[in-house]
Amino acid sequence: MEELDIASVTKRSIKGILALTSRTFTIQLVSFATNLVLTIFLSPAIFGVYFVVTAAIAFLSYFSDIGLAAALIQKKEPIKEEELKATFTLQQILVVTVVIIAFLISGKVGAFYHLDRDGVLLFQALVVSFFLSSLKTIPSIILERNLRFEKLVIPQIIETLFFSVTAVVLAVKGFGIMSFTYAVLARGLSGVITIYIINPWKIGFGFSKDSLKKLLSFGVPFQANSFLALVKDDLLIVYLGKVLPLSQVGFIGFAQKWAFFPLRLVMDNVIRVTFPSFSRLQNEKEALKKAVEKSIFAACFIIFPSLIGLVIFSPYLIHLIPKYLKWEPALISLAFFSLNAGLSSISTPLTNALNAIGKIKITLRLMIFWTVLTWALTPLAIFLLGFNGVAIVSALVAFSLFIVIYVVRKYINFSLTNSVKGPFISALIMGIFMYFLSILIVKDFWTLIIVGILSVILYIASMFVLARRDLILDIKFIKDSLKKHD
Repeated sequence: MEELDIASVTKRSIKGILALTSRTFTIQLVSFATNLVLTIFLSPAIFGVYFVVTAAIAFLSYFSDIGLAAALIQKKEPIKEEELKATFTLQQILVVTVVIIAFLISGKVGAFYHLDRDGVLLFQALVVSFFLSSLKTIPSIILERNLRFEKLVIPQIIETLFFSVTAVVLAVKGFGIMSFTYAVLARGLSGVITIYIINPWKIGFGFSKDSLKKLLSFGVPFQANSFLALVKDDLLIVYLGKVLPLSQVGFIGFAQKWAFFPLRLVMDNVIRVTFPSFSRLQNEKEALKKAVEKSIFAACFIIFPSLIGLVIFSPYLIHLIPKYLKWEPALISLAFFSLNAGLSSISTPLTNALNAIGKIKITLRLMIFWTVLTWALTPLAIFLLGFNGVAIVSALVAFSLFIVIYVVRKYINFSLTNSVKGPFISALIMGIFMYFLSILIVKDFWTLIIVGILSVILYIASMFVLARRDLILDIKFIKDSLKKHD
């Protein structure tokens, strides 16, 4: 397993973010088109079934890992083959156990949610896909630790294409919920085959008590953190599927999916790269400080204007897209989920930095706080405000960002103002311009596109006025880093 100096970490991190963002942008365009077609041909109730069943599988999947993958990536010392084999062996024992349990309870899951035969088959297909995904763990760890994200993104592209093409073709032909069933199987098979072609790893089994003990000291708190995130989000969806009509769960899923679209486009890529990068820089305080600031700026630069544009344009899109008027009840939830996403674009890189420097127990305590707050407020909000209460609570919880900032500054002396000021003010200016111009001229798709283009130009111009020096330095920094010897 190769070790990297600061220059190599910098170069590969930048290349990784650029590769993941550019290629994931392509993937998200495919997903955008797919979601557009599926929301036209499938009903909110079918989306509700898919949303709930996917959340149930996500809940089960967290019992299949105890944070060993993250521990291997965060580990300061080089990782050994015996650690890879021990991790794979323990993971597969857990995965197979979960798969068996999931198949045994699939009938009860169907009865609990009043699913028909096709709904149960979707649940079982997701179980199979989950098993296939577990086989990708070790090759993915090796690529991620070495910051070879330009290779790691290829299986994701293949999976997306297989899922999208299968789901769209079958939905158009009237397969209903079975469109998702065949699509998730196609995604699972294509992904595991592709990653072993790109980064072959000879599957091996083994057990090392000492290796596992060291890895579990970080892995268990990390997985507990992830599990609480699951309880806060995915298990909440499972709960919603029982207390709300599936059509309303579909509205929540629709709003959350679109609001988090910019977050998934940018933040997932930034986090994927910066966790191993921050881990490699955990003893270099000045380099780590700069890396944290740059990661927040990169996220806010894209996410802030994207969310404002989404909220302002969404009512027009609802009315302009054929058969899309059925999603109009989701617009309020969309606005509050977007507020959550905007605040998360700051808090997520910070909690990621805490994890990377080994402060996993602190993020665990933060996650406990967020989980308790979410579950305490959501049932009351649903009772008082209906299904929109779910999104409103998510936005309120996200304002705890200020606690995260206070905690992280104890370990990393970063400047939040320098990272956020330019994107926030520029996005605000763009939003005001977009709102009033849309009222005046938007009549069809062409006028909507014109407003969008003018708004983007105004945003970029505002950024150059407010943060010209930072932008020029960042561009120069990226160019110089990519020229350095790897």
